[in-house]
Amino acid sequence: MKKTILFITLLFSSILLHAQETALPTFITDSLQTYITQGMKDWQIPGLSVAIIKDDKIVFMKGFGTTKVNGSELVDENTLFMIGSNTKAFTATTLSILQESGVLSLDDKVQKWMPEFRLKDPLASRDVTIVDLLSHRIGFETFQGDFAAWTSTISRADVIKNMSVIEAPYSFRTRWGYCNAAFVTAGELLPRISNKSWEETVKDSILVPLQMDRTLMLAEELITASNASVAHTNIDGTITEIPIPNINNLAPAGSMSSSAKDMTQWLFAQLNDGKIGDEQRISSRGIRAIRSPSSILGVDSRDHKETHFYLYGMGLDINDRNGELVYSHTGGVDGFLSSVLFIPEQKLGIVVLTNTDANSFFQNLSDQIRDSFLGLPYQDYSKQSLERSKKSDLEEKQRIDSLKKVVYLKAMPSVPLKKFSGKYTNDLYGEIEIKLEKNNLNIHFSKHPKLIGKLEHLQNDRFLCTYSNPTFGVVEMPFKIENDTVIGLTLTVADFIEFTPYEFTKIN
Repeated sequence: MKKTILFITLLFSSILLHAQETALPTFITDSLQTYITQGMKDWQIPGLSVAIIKDDKIVFMKGFGTTKVNGSELVDENTLFMIGSNTKAFTATTLSILQESGVLSLDDKVQKWMPEFRLKDPLASRDVTIVDLLSHRIGFETFQGDFAAWTSTISRADVIKNMSVIEAPYSFRTRWGYCNAAFVTAGELLPRISNKSWEETVKDSILVPLQMDRTLMLAEELITASNASVAHTNIDGTITEIPIPNINNLAPAGSMSSSAKDMTQWLFAQLNDGKIGDEQRISSRGIRAIRSPSSILGVDSRDHKETHFYLYGMGLDINDRNGELVYSHTGGVDGFLSSVLFIPEQKLGIVVLTNTDANSFFQNLSDQIRDSFLGLPYQDYSKQSLERSKKSDLEEKQRIDSLKKVVYLKAMPSVPLKKFSGKYTNDLYGEIEIKLEKNNLNIHFSKHPKLIGKLEHLQNDRFLCTYSNPTFGVVEMPFKIENDTVIGLTLTVADFIEFTPYEFTKIN
């Protein structure tokens, strides 16, 4: 026991070695570890890794917890986590670096490099530029089209092709709508430009120069990697291990995995315009270009004025905080959440990695560290978020319990169950099939062969759909019936995946 305590003490001392040369906020020196430990307990986070850079030094870097729930393998600064949408900045920076080399312009029309690219609006199809793709301003609703792609069997080419049938709710360049498919398209321009795959080009352009040796490009690589976290989610109040999500078809938007230590190299490059120490590893203009604001997200109208505006660059959120420009992004995939934040004027960089998708602490922690360095009052973001989360979870439980009470009334639909059986189609998704199995209706998905939607009748030909993958949620699903014939249904999934409903038409 004494040896263990001595080891931990020496380890923490080495982590804060450089901190002695930099005046750190008391929250960092006195409270940070306690805050993290309590936050992990409150949010049931199995493992977390965090790193802080200040004034060109790593002033804190440490892993907490274990790589899987009830596991024995400890998380450290080299433990790998999926970083989700923090992948986007790597994709955007790679294209920006190529612009600096003169082989492309970010203002190039997409069709210059990908003539087959189409949106439903022919004028938008013609005018969409690479910047438009990287700044989420093509007119789509946030997450629109993601259900068809998320952990599905379709290819990156299919993801891009699907964009041509999506009914964009907004005019081109008039609204910001977070679009993973746009980043897939941007990433798939790279083989046309560099004659190498997206993953090879990003690796050669960024990972190798920055010596991010443990960072992985594809989700499947994490499964066999050493010192890798396991994915977790909350199922009925219990943090449960789930499979690593196969999202290689969305890879340029979110498939990378990294460690806190590797991500410090990325932060050093961001804070020093592409330099590591005195050596220029990445083009300075290539680094800075993605920070140029291209979309307006909104203005903060709350009483406090630490933050006034929110903008979006290319794979980066941009806002002011107590007079400083803050660049940040979060990343979320099944089982993982991450936060990356840097303030160049403060020479401050923060990365937080977690191995559960059921927490807000990953961002609370990042924000708490940020505020401490900016001299802002302590707000305990975790406590505030936890109260909201508990309220939301309770409301969701009450919603589902209320619906299940309706199911237990065993009201019969207006037509026999066998009439709901058959194939249904949607222009974007393709086919699903509803089968009557042991007197229960189940949805089978052509693009998600492992996914099943269990249907239980509520009332008025509305069903409760419980997906076998908990990430997809528990939703109400109305059917359309005319003249005692089932003609279609409206399918939805959890907001985490997509907000937009899918209209399916029965074809047999």
